[in-house]
This record gives sequence, C-alpha cells and structure tokens, in this order.
Amino acid sequence: MSDLQPNSRHCFVCGLENPLGLHLRFHFTGPTEVTAEYTVSENYQGYPGVVHGGIVAAMLDEVTGRALMGADPMNPRFMYTARLELRYRKNVPVGQPLKLVGRALKDKGRTATASGALYGPDGELLVEAEALLVNVPPAMLDSVDLEMLGWKVYEEEPK
Repeated sequence: MSDLQPNSRHCFVCGLENPLGLHLRFHFTGPTEVTAEYTVSENYQGYPGVVHGGIVAAMLDEVTGRALMGADPMNPRFMYTARLELRYRKNVPVGQPLKLVGRALKDKGRTATASGALYGPDGELLVEAEALLVNVPPAMLDSVDLEMLGWKVYEEEPK
C-alpha cells in the first residue's frame, strides 16, 4: 500500500490538472499525520521572495483537513473548514524546499480539530495553524462521483 494520499484533478492545492494550482502531494506519516514537501514558485509571491500569505493559508487549510481524511482513498472523510487560525512566525520563502505537517487533534464525530505547521528549508517553524473542521453532510457526498473528480492515488505525475 502506498503512503500517498489521493489527489484530484482540479483542486487549487492538490489538483494535478489545475494549470494554476500548486499540485501538492500528501503522504501518510502516521495514523493521524500527513506531510507534504513543496517548493513554491515565484508565481505565488506577495512581496518579492516571500510566498503570499493567502497561498500559505491555503496550504495549511489543506494539510489540516487531510490529517483527518483517513487511509481509505475510496472512502475519504471530507470536511469543511469552519475556522482556521494561523500564526505567521517568519516569512515563507519562494524557491526553497518547505515541509508541511498536519496532525489530527480531537475528533468529536461531526467536528474535529487539527494542527498544521509549515517548516523552512532549515527545519525552522515558519507558520503554525489550528483548524476546526466539520463533516461534509452525507447527503452532499451521496452525489459526489470520486472518479469524476479524478480522486485517486496517482503513483506518478500525469503526463
């Protein structure tokens, strides 16, 4: 079994066919932990050399939700972010390898909390997050076609 989590086609953060997206790939690193390594291009900078804060927030939003997604790619736990609190400690550099870590904290059934962290190339904590997440209503999920979303584990980058 792969440690890769599924990707979709068009999600801004994980959609592998989104021409404007980040194309992040997430890995299980524990039962309640996921990670991703990524180098942000200068296309997503705010100030010169610094990743735009909204892009940072999007990456942390994704990694916190994925910490609670579960290991079964065809039966994922999809959740909405009800609240995302960020603490920007240092500027996040473009063009340098970064590491995202998401960890599930408390699960109360319909709602859950997770933490996220973004580390710089030297392992220094740059941004931390905490999210309150709410399950997507089951009735909404009944109409979701995971195959149409392209929701699967892509072992290799699409050509």
